[in-house]
Amino acid sequence: MDKSKGKHKFKMPSAFTILFLIIIIMAILSWFIPAGAYRTKDGNIVAGSYHRVAQHPQGLWDIFMAPIIGMIGDKSTEGAISISLFILVIGGFLAVVNKTKALDQGIGSIVSKYKGKEKALIPILMILFALGGTTFGMSEETIAFYPLLIPVMISCGFDSMVALGVIIIGSQVGCLASTVNPFATGVASQSLGISPGDGLISRVVLLVITLTISIVYVYRYASKIEKDPKESVIYDQRESDYEHFNIVDMTDDEVKMSKRQKKVITVFILTFVIMIFGLIPWDSINSHFIFFNSFTKWLTNLPVIGTLVGKDVTPFGSWYFSEITMLFLFMAVLVKFLYNMSEEDFVNTFLSGMADFISVAMVVAVARGIQVIMNNGMITGTILHWGELSLQHLSSSAFSIIAYIFYIPMSFLIPSTSGLASATMGIIGPLGEFAHVAGDVVVTAFQAASGWVNLITPTSAVIMGALAIARVNISKWWKWIAKLMVILFFVTCIYLGVLAAI
Repeated sequence: MDKSKGKHKFKMPSAFTILFLIIIIMAILSWFIPAGAYRTKDGNIVAGSYHRVAQHPQGLWDIFMAPIIGMIGDKSTEGAISISLFILVIGGFLAVVNKTKALDQGIGSIVSKYKGKEKALIPILMILFALGGTTFGMSEETIAFYPLLIPVMISCGFDSMVALGVIIIGSQVGCLASTVNPFATGVASQSLGISPGDGLISRVVLLVITLTISIVYVYRYASKIEKDPKESVIYDQRESDYEHFNIVDMTDDEVKMSKRQKKVITVFILTFVIMIFGLIPWDSINSHFIFFNSFTKWLTNLPVIGTLVGKDVTPFGSWYFSEITMLFLFMAVLVKFLYNMSEEDFVNTFLSGMADFISVAMVVAVARGIQVIMNNGMITGTILHWGELSLQHLSSSAFSIIAYIFYIPMSFLIPSTSGLASATMGIIGPLGEFAHVAGDVVVTAFQAASGWVNLITPTSAVIMGALAIARVNISKWWKWIAKLMVILFFVTCIYLGVLAAI
């Protein structure tokens, strides 16, 4: 008799379970950790102003109310409703765009165009996937591209590891250096009460650095096995891969985009360009950019036209979640008309896309519940005070690097970037203030760690699914990517240290 049949294999609990357990732990700690608070000035904590207050132990009612208050907010914690609604709307927008197959056909047409020059595809496609990662956290969307790219790379003398590198590394390095990714940058910034546009330029620089390193890494490997196939880390399965992916039967059919799909791609790109323009605090960069404010005022004061446009238009540089939510809703409707999608098809697709993102939207609220319990239990101030004492002699550079290292194991524990940001930014952000580290640097440290972990974590359905499609064992993937992981780790540490010191 097989005794193992009665045993249950350990399964990692979901992000919801982990976050709710943390809420319970924090509620228990509120009975034992001394209650305390800081004075605030202009919304910022005043260092050295910590004082003890009456104990506020949290009970069962408070535990189950925490996620509810986390969504709608109260006097001590800003609700997650604005970011949750944004996540739902962007889910609908992406579903409508994906319905047109414009992204798939766009990548396919590029691959088709570069037949015979596949090595040139490596930097082009990695840049495209990185743009997807840095703007909207492209991850699950990459699954459709593995069956397309793997046979192409094998047929021209490379291996499936090159295809994996192009897609996984490209998209996740984009996430590592997220510029306006709503699920990382957006949630983390909202948790700290800053604009997602804060620190945008520095994150663009980090994206250029890390993506350049990654492209060189994949390109050099492809060049090596092009010269000598035995250099492939999966050379032992080369013959079986040829047979499995049916390389000899590959067609030369050219993939072309329709005119409507080209219009959709244009709108897709334009959406993120407008969002970036709306979020960048232009007037704080240069006084000449006050133009956006004066132009908006002039436009809205025009007779008839101003009324048609609307009197409460927010100028570029002052946008927040309400404005970018409106943008994605408007652009989804625009895609519907450009693609000539029926009203029923559009509504069903948009709602289906929202449904796909409901878990992401809700995990933000549950995670925010941790901060609710800590704030209402009056232990946030005490924990910050302990952190303040330990950071007294720590430089800003050292803090930024420690924050980055802290978020690496946390990203394994809580794989949801939205949940991790909501659960921890309320503590790490104010601690950064004590070490004179700006909130946007803390955001960069958080998402850099999350993106780094996403390259190798076995808890990621995307990573495991991609490896399964490519017939690559995860241990071989770890071995192949190990040097790049070390390089990216130290480069990011150095960059954060310099960024915090400036």
